[in-house]
Amino acid sequence: MDGSIVVVRSAAPEDVAFLQQKRVLSPEILLRKISQDEILILSVDGDPIGQLWFAFLWSEIPFIDLIYIKEDYQNQGLSHVLLGHLEDDLHERGYTVLYSSSQMDEPAPQAWHRHMGFTECGVINCLNEGGIGEVFFRKSR
Repeated sequence: MDGSIVVVRSAAPEDVAFLQQKRVLSPEILLRKISQDEILILSVDGDPIGQLWFAFLWSEIPFIDLIYIKEDYQNQGLSHVLLGHLEDDLHERGYTVLYSSSQMDEPAPQAWHRHMGFTECGVINCLNEGGIGEVFFRKSR
C-alpha cells in the first residue's frame, strides 16, 4: 500500500450499490444503518474496497455484523485499519469491549478474529441454517 491513500469513513447513501455487493438488505434498513453511522467504508485511492457493518446488541453492546475487504486487497493489513478505526471511535464514546462472531464451520474467519486479538467467549448451537452453530468473540480495550 506504499504511496496509496487509505481512508475510512462512514457510509453514505451514494455507497448503497457498493454495500449491496456483499450484503443485500431492504433500502429502508440499509439507509437507516447509514443514517445511524453503523457502516464504515474503507477506500484506497478513492475506490471503495472494504466495508464494516456493526450494531449495538440490546442498544448498548457493540457487535460487528460484517467485515469485508475485496479479495485483491486482502492480506495487506487493511482489516487492521478498518477495525482500528471502529475501535478508536468506540473507545472515544466510552466503550471498552467489542463483540463479533463466525459460523462454527468457518475456520478462516475464526482465525482472523484470533489474529485481530479477539478471544472466543461462547457458542450458540443450531443458530444458522442447517443447524450450524455460531462462535462468539470478544475483544477488550
